[in-house]
Amino acid sequence: MRAVVVKSFGGPGTVELAETAVPEPGPGQVRIKVAAAAVNPVDAAYRAGFLVPLPEGGVLGLGWDVAGTVDAAGAGAPFATGAEVVALAYGPAPVKAQAEYVVVDGTAVAPAPASVDAVHASTVPLNTLTAAQALDLLDLAPGATLLVTGAAGAVGGYAVQLAHRAGISVAGVAGAPDEELVRSFGADRFVERGDAAGPFDAVLDAAVLGADALAYVRDGGDYVGVIPNAGPPSVRDVRVQVVEVAADGDRLAELVKLVDEGVLTPRVARTYPLEQAADAHTRLAEGGVRGRLVLVP
Repeated sequence: MRAVVVKSFGGPGTVELAETAVPEPGPGQVRIKVAAAAVNPVDAAYRAGFLVPLPEGGVLGLGWDVAGTVDAAGAGAPFATGAEVVALAYGPAPVKAQAEYVVVDGTAVAPAPASVDAVHASTVPLNTLTAAQALDLLDLAPGATLLVTGAAGAVGGYAVQLAHRAGISVAGVAGAPDEELVRSFGADRFVERGDAAGPFDAVLDAAVLGADALAYVRDGGDYVGVIPNAGPPSVRDVRVQVVEVAADGDRLAELVKLVDEGVLTPRVARTYPLEQAADAHTRLAEGGVRGRLVLVP
């Protein structure tokens, strides 16, 4: 089968399509025939060598988000063959979701949303789980004030929608052309990028502003970032935390239901065939993508 991998670290040109054996699921695992796999910034970080070394064998697979059909299941797996699913392919491996087939733990899998196609469904797992788990860390009560940076992006947009649903007074930071989009997610207030605002009870820093985002937080408030081990130093008694997304099929199933209820809005910017994965990485590196780029085997 074909899989998107890197064998050396660098720019988009290091991304290649390799031939490899079809993986076999072990106990509790399922093999998914991939219908679509989103491209995320974490893929670019893996490709560039920022997060993990090359594993033994010198091949690192790409792709955390997958939508497709279970075509084989190990003993005790919670999904049977034929099930339409989405999953988070967590962590480093020689083959990940940007492939024709991927094996994942059954605990990372959820039924696919019924209201969107597989391309849109593939954009759900990583970004909704990141947004939801970041909000869990903040643990804000209804009526609390929250600023979301990067509110027009995938994680930021989902965070605005989830916070709005939870009764939090949420403001979104983005460029001026994205104001209508950010307000459509349920933002009570729009803050143009670079403008002063606040103070807020908390900031969810989806744009990875780091120390600059702390200026929005009240004394003793909360900051949560989305890059593991990369939170800024605390100032003014602000509690600084970072989310390290965890695979959680039960939580993902809840988020899928919110997609079907229209609470969460998957967005696709463009699709690419698997053999054009390097082009998708090039487009991602250019910035300004609204919605996810998705690879289709």
